[in-house]
Amino acid sequence: MLNWTDTLASLGARFHIDEASQVEDFGRPLAAAELAEGFVAPVTDLGLIAVQGEDAASFLHNQLTNDVEHLGRNEARLAGYCTPKGRLQATFLVWRDPDTVFLQLPRAIQAPLQKRLSMFVLRAKAKLRDATTEAPFAAVLGLGGAKAETALRRHVATLPDAPYGKVEGEFGTVIRLLDAFKAPRYLWLATVEAASGALPALAGELALGGTQAWQLAAIHAGVPQIAAATQEQFVPQMVNLELLGGVNFKKGCYPGQEIVARSQYLGKLKRRTALATVANPAARAGDEVYSMEDPGQPCGMVVNAAPNGLGGADLLVELKLGALGEDVRHGAAGGPALRFEQMPYHLDALDI
Repeated sequence: MLNWTDTLASLGARFHIDEASQVEDFGRPLAAAELAEGFVAPVTDLGLIAVQGEDAASFLHNQLTNDVEHLGRNEARLAGYCTPKGRLQATFLVWRDPDTVFLQLPRAIQAPLQKRLSMFVLRAKAKLRDATTEAPFAAVLGLGGAKAETALRRHVATLPDAPYGKVEGEFGTVIRLLDAFKAPRYLWLATVEAASGALPALAGELALGGTQAWQLAAIHAGVPQIAAATQEQFVPQMVNLELLGGVNFKKGCYPGQEIVARSQYLGKLKRRTALATVANPAARAGDEVYSMEDPGQPCGMVVNAAPNGLGGADLLVELKLGALGEDVRHGAAGGPALRFEQMPYHLDALDI
């Protein structure tokens, strides 16, 4: 079976990508303006857990923050997996077929999360496996921007007409995600043969990037993803997960449910995740940020970061809402200043 990363390495010569470091993060760093116009990006940092069996949906329904039992075949959802203290261990993109539920998450945290979830299967008729390299999902392309829909329709005739819609067929699986830059984003999972066959034509119409481009687009869509450095740092509302439909407050219990519900209705500290840019391309998830109004202690933490193609990085930053109007610095009180940008959705002041 063809390997997606190896295939990208061989395709690199066709696209004049010569540096070895660019194989894992295919293409060149793209800026937001290029993403807005239209881009295609081979994505190499995502893993996939398949949960199969007649109890797969009910098992996950009792583990995740969102409703899995009523998840339709033509849709996807965001969901979180919390500790008993309500802190996120992972965020997933979730979809299903008749007997399997799929959880997409960063590959770097997949193995320990899969092992932990497996510990709670007990008598449920459900089995977890790593489906990352299985043929129907072995290649992942991310597309977005103004030109992406037209370009993708040349390969997939019918696309989802709303965010978190899903279509599948001989071409693979296409999920429409939350818009970025006022244009749809699509995740296309396919065989290596199908993706590598389509990529040259797509790259002829769209800017060609890689994992950096896909992460930057997600940041501008305001969609967080828990990484190894941020596990157990946030309750779901701190990263806006419930604003994105990733928390169902009417479903039954799951680990941390009581604390997540209490945070929604009875909390005290106002915190949210906001979009920002900083003149430091090395900014990373887990970095702390400091308000100059109270520089002795951090006021928040970087949730996600990606180089922005302009010499800096764009960020999703969790922090006290009051700090949005303050002078906030990255890494230390003397670090570079954050410039806050408009989020693509409204940040209501929630007491948590």
